[in-house]
Amino acid sequence: MLTNTFVLYLSTVLIWGSTFIAIPLQLGEVPGDVSIAYRFGLAALVLMLWCHLTKRNMKFGFRQHFWMMAQGLMLFGFNYMLVYQAAADITSGLIAVVFSTIIVMNIINGALFFGNRVPRAVIAGAAFGLVGICLVFLPEVRALDADGTTLRAIILSLVGTFITSFGNMLSARNQSSQLPVMQSNAYGMAYGALALAIIAWGRGSPFAYEATWTYTGSLVYLALIGSVLGFGSFLTLLGRIGPERAAYCMVLFPIVALALSTVFENYVWTAEAVAGVSLVLAGNLLVIVPKEKLLRVVRTFRPSVSRSTE
Repeated sequence: MLTNTFVLYLSTVLIWGSTFIAIPLQLGEVPGDVSIAYRFGLAALVLMLWCHLTKRNMKFGFRQHFWMMAQGLMLFGFNYMLVYQAAADITSGLIAVVFSTIIVMNIINGALFFGNRVPRAVIAGAAFGLVGICLVFLPEVRALDADGTTLRAIILSLVGTFITSFGNMLSARNQSSQLPVMQSNAYGMAYGALALAIIAWGRGSPFAYEATWTYTGSLVYLALIGSVLGFGSFLTLLGRIGPERAAYCMVLFPIVALALSTVFENYVWTAEAVAGVSLVLAGNLLVIVPKEKLLRVVRTFRPSVSRSTE
């Protein structure tokens, strides 16, 4: 169980961390809401085909479809529409900073909706992680303009993050009601894609397609890897360890994006970035590792420290 949880956690972090590089490649000739509709429409088709081939039950009642639709609109629709709009005005790194606040939102929403007790370690880990992320992206925060465009983008990112957190609560609720993750994702993504297509049509957005390797490759990657595998891993993890601990993946995404930026975009590491990464990893240990194991490690480490100082 612990090994499977670690694999789910690591897969989610690596997959979604890499999508920060791919999302800007979707912004160009094709409107953002149309690109998102393409992304989740393709992901829904793939998931439905996979469910059919594996003979999974796809028949659900009206009430179950209502909850899957609600999850889809929050996780595969409105949230991405706002984040894509924000990405047109501020960098993906800063959006990652804002999006990392979801861990705090999930803790609060988990307590409000499910009456979850919030362990002190989770609060401490969240604080470590958020401070660490701010340090990593401190240069971008310093470079912000005080104009209305930047402020609007930050607000859009925050609202999109809150909608995502609400979607996490809906997913936790659906799993507790025995709605299977894969089928819920398949229908949820279909509902999300349909909603965004209707919004795009209402706005008069052209349903264009950028026939380039860059756009097509990033679309396929976001749909199959980022959506099908990424959401499958994350929502399974969410049902297993709860929305508070699962949300800590959100704090690590920017670190993965930063590592990829180092390789592909010549990002230069600073002392603040190194300190920030250290804080994120420390917070990760506080949130993920059981308290008893941490205490055993501390007790094991203390004697060696004492001996070295004698």
